[in-house]
Amino acid sequence: MEQRMSIREIAPDAYRAAMGLQKYVNAGTLGTKLIALVDIRASQINKCAWCLNMHAPEAVAAGATQRQVDLVATWEEAGSIFSEREQAALALTEQVTLISEQGVTDEVWDRVCDAFTGDEVIHLLMAISAINVWNRMNVTARTAVPVEDA
Repeated sequence: MEQRMSIREIAPDAYRAAMGLQKYVNAGTLGTKLIALVDIRASQINKCAWCLNMHAPEAVAAGATQRQVDLVATWEEAGSIFSEREQAALALTEQVTLISEQGVTDEVWDRVCDAFTGDEVIHLLMAISAINVWNRMNVTARTAVPVEDA
């Protein structure tokens, strides 16, 4: 597919606005590994190749195992490969990303509140929101995945 436009080049203020939300998320206490796993799961759901290409190696660099990266789409069936915090975050990621299907259930909300402090819940929600913004921008604009040197 051919890239439709570069949001960063055409509207740098729009890009900076999205980056402001990302900076808020990154400044929190969730950690880069958890944020990367959330980014991967939302990007899988939203079919954003550009974001998956960025966040999969980012997750490994932050301490995720390759096995975790490979199995994040099936986290519920992967057992203890993911911690309770990671599982709660991935459950919320799925429900927020697909919010029109059933909203966020009380079961998932309670699981998240048991695993995270109030401030962390807000940072997690903002992290999920941020990756969904990036996914929607990149999928809509068909942002090209960088070609690696052969």
